[in-house]
Amino acid sequence: MNDDQSQTPDAPIDMLIVGGGVNGVGIARDAAGRGLSVVLCEKDDLASATSAASSKLIHGGLRYLEYYEFNLVRKALHEREVLMGIAPHLIQPLRFVMPHDKAQRPMWLMRLGFILYDHLYRRQHLKGSRQIDLTTHASGAVLADHYKKGFVYSDCQVDDARLVVANALDAAEHGADIKTRCALVRARREGGLWKAELKNLATGEAETLTSRVLVNAAGPWVSEVLQDHLGVTSGPGIRLVQGSHLVVPKLAEHDHAYVLQNPDQRIVFVIPWGNFSLIGTTELELDAMPEAPQITEAEIDYLLDSVNGCFKASLSRSDIVWTYAGVRPLFDDATSDASAVTRDFVLDLSAENEAAPLLSVFGGKVTAYRELAEQVMDKLADFLPVQKPWTAETALPGGDVGGNDVDAYSNAMCDRYDRLPRSLVHRLVRAYGSRITQLLQGIKTIDDLGTHYGGDLFEREVQYLVDQEWAQTADDVIWRRTKLGLVLSSDEVDILAARLRDST
Repeated sequence: MNDDQSQTPDAPIDMLIVGGGVNGVGIARDAAGRGLSVVLCEKDDLASATSAASSKLIHGGLRYLEYYEFNLVRKALHEREVLMGIAPHLIQPLRFVMPHDKAQRPMWLMRLGFILYDHLYRRQHLKGSRQIDLTTHASGAVLADHYKKGFVYSDCQVDDARLVVANALDAAEHGADIKTRCALVRARREGGLWKAELKNLATGEAETLTSRVLVNAAGPWVSEVLQDHLGVTSGPGIRLVQGSHLVVPKLAEHDHAYVLQNPDQRIVFVIPWGNFSLIGTTELELDAMPEAPQITEAEIDYLLDSVNGCFKASLSRSDIVWTYAGVRPLFDDATSDASAVTRDFVLDLSAENEAAPLLSVFGGKVTAYRELAEQVMDKLADFLPVQKPWTAETALPGGDVGGNDVDAYSNAMCDRYDRLPRSLVHRLVRAYGSRITQLLQGIKTIDDLGTHYGGDLFEREVQYLVDQEWAQTADDVIWRRTKLGLVLSSDEVDILAARLRDST
């Protein structure tokens, strides 16, 4: 910890956070930057569940306008602007095409929706919407012939897991103790404080600490933490809604995404993702949290049918190169339709005799994580010496790339490391931003990068991820830190896994 947060071993910390998803690390960053002593425990890797299983978007939520969630959309559009400013290397502008289907929403309603979307919050970085002729626009070439008109608008694409890691890094650099593979065994209120027992799942080592505040940001496990680990049996509930995605070879050569309207009034995104297209998402309500969420056959059919009904190409199961599923912990607002359940978050605060507050996070979305963290701090201001907000104006680690022009910065790095493949340098800039200079310190040629594990993954990057970013397993490296799991062979993954096992 920083000197101003130093403690004696038995002294209470200010805040214990349970959960290493985007909300947990966002809260840790905000709190540590305000001078509080913070410990975060995560039973697995950072972003190992819902936060890395999103549609990889920072967006206002166009479809929420149909449910009159104007305030939710406005706040999300504001956050979209903020996040583009503080993490430009991780968040990229993306143009979306929504074809007009005469059997779905009428043109006038779509036009009204886009006018609202453009003007609910002032845009600084993105282009506005406009109507397009799909018979001449490049995006129309791959669509079914019955699509003649549509709209194009702007939102953003994000590397969701790296956004989590960047927040954890900043939290740690402000003094927070980020404990991965560390589970909360139990916690109870004692003498106006929380007494918590933690267990390092790698070593089996137990630890006991006391904390003034406990924040339950366990995502889909928020209710389980309350009941099984904290002994709390009352409070708000959640609805577990699974969202699944397919990855297939790239469906279009241009860089636009698509928003497909379905007969059930839901939408499906088709998003460019390197050499692939990302298709999602579904909304499958679950009765209980599965141990390892997986896409169902019905969800595969739903997504394939959506694309095949809108594109000229016909996809089959043989085209799928990867699938993933995540469970969204939505606040239970008693809405019958899972699609209509609010995506806004709810913060539930309880205290015992005005001490030992417990704050639980229900719901939320990636786009709103930073605002959620600020509201958490507002709610806890009566219990902790909270300083003024700061996260909206301060770049995340790697985000200081010079005027937010990431392309210019990336080209400059290619010139600086001119003996490395340009494709590798561009990827590293998009992943690490300005911290590429730390990762590549002393590197001149490709041989200096060490063992080649496949794709453009080398030993230098692997060691950096182990030393700086809490990576311990092959999955940590290839699915959450680099997304190179799609290009490495099973034999290459086995070699990487063995290397990481030998180093622990």
